[in-house]
Amino acid sequence: MRNRLVTSSSHAGYLLLLVLVFGSVLFVILSSAIGFTIGQSQVVTARVEIQKATDIAEAGLNYYRWYLAHNPNDTTEGTGLPGPYVHQYFDPEGGAIGEFSLEVSSSTYCGQVASINVRSTGFSYAAPQYKRTVAARYVRPTVAEYAFIINSNVWAGASLNIIGPYHSNGGIRMDGSNQSTVTSGQTNWNCTSSFGCSPASTSAAGVFSTTVDANQALFSFPAPPINFAGLTVDLSQMRDRAINGGGIYLPDSDDEGYQIAINGDGTITVRRVDRTWSHNEYSTEAGAWYTANNLIRTLHPVTTYTINPNCPLIFVEDKVWLATSTVNQPVTITAADTDTPGNDYSVILAGNITYGSSSSSLLVAAEQDVLVGYDVPNDMELNGIFLAQNGKFGRNHYENETNGGDRCRNSLTINGTIVSNGRVGTQWTGTGCTGGYSSGFRFRFNSYDRDLVENPPPLVPETSDVYVFRDWREEN
Repeated sequence: MRNRLVTSSSHAGYLLLLVLVFGSVLFVILSSAIGFTIGQSQVVTARVEIQKATDIAEAGLNYYRWYLAHNPNDTTEGTGLPGPYVHQYFDPEGGAIGEFSLEVSSSTYCGQVASINVRSTGFSYAAPQYKRTVAARYVRPTVAEYAFIINSNVWAGASLNIIGPYHSNGGIRMDGSNQSTVTSGQTNWNCTSSFGCSPASTSAAGVFSTTVDANQALFSFPAPPINFAGLTVDLSQMRDRAINGGGIYLPDSDDEGYQIAINGDGTITVRRVDRTWSHNEYSTEAGAWYTANNLIRTLHPVTTYTINPNCPLIFVEDKVWLATSTVNQPVTITAADTDTPGNDYSVILAGNITYGSSSSSLLVAAEQDVLVGYDVPNDMELNGIFLAQNGKFGRNHYENETNGGDRCRNSLTINGTIVSNGRVGTQWTGTGCTGGYSSGFRFRFNSYDRDLVENPPPLVPETSDVYVFRDWREEN
């Protein structure tokens, strides 16, 4: 009898032990599952609150964009005091649910705002420990978003390679290679023999091509014309900023003009041009050969000027030869006479223009023409925005002469933007040069510069008064 009782008691003990073991395991599993569920719920809640904080921060950016639309260039929210500027964020159904704070700064050249940087930090009252910061640069769109803006009929030849939007208010014969949109303000135009149309056509399509290189799927016409008068720079304002805003002002030279080189050390070297060589050239506008004086013969000694980083503007009241240059910062150089009607000055690009740093940018503006010179490198490189306000950008048809240069050149690479009132051309059809042309450059490569869109040079022409987002980023 005793043995049976011991055996029964042992079995009960084993069962109790098993119950305790499996119960403990089940408890651990249930605890883990509950902990995991709670943890996941907390993660989801945190993510919701983080997204809510991000949305509130973005609302701060949108708010200041709205504010700038009504108060252009105001970086102090009307207070005249430095930030941060704190605002509550309201849910239409639930009242104030959080807030954002704004830090606003600007890049200013010559007393004029170039861009506005806004940094917005937001959080919700339900979870103030989760803060998110977003930042963006507000700028007005500029001509730097285009490879070309032209206010005339134009023929882009077969050896031209274009990266970036190409626009003309006139008609376009696009025989080059385009990798972006080609837009014309015309439905039809008169394509004459000067644009390679034989016989002439009075009803040529706004944009058309005769080659297989052109991407005709990117042709668009009629497109809204770009107000060229609105694009051109205020030369009187530039002159005033150069004289009174810390820029460099060069008056009439009483000679032929100035040779200027921009140096990589933040200086420019200036020499008055004493005498020039006469040479023969042809332009479409003249419609005939004529005597020009674009070749330098003798120069005066060098004068050196230091570019003011707060107003890197050079205004020249005379003709300019821009020699080989290395640009290491934002710079604008202008040739104009704002007082004497009809006395419009040009810029001759006489050498390579390169950038020496990632912050470099350049605007070359002329009241008349921006011309590629005669005695230039065989493979020429130009970086910047080149604006011919009343004239054209191009290289005239030259004759070979003994005073320097050769009318035939191999390649022209432009990284930036061309803005030209008149017809653009850097190659002349015909014979005499290897490759089947008569003057200019055999190969032409044009690409718009994205960095100029983000960080344009001082006083660059704008295409809109409305601020837009650039360089949006989340900082945490």
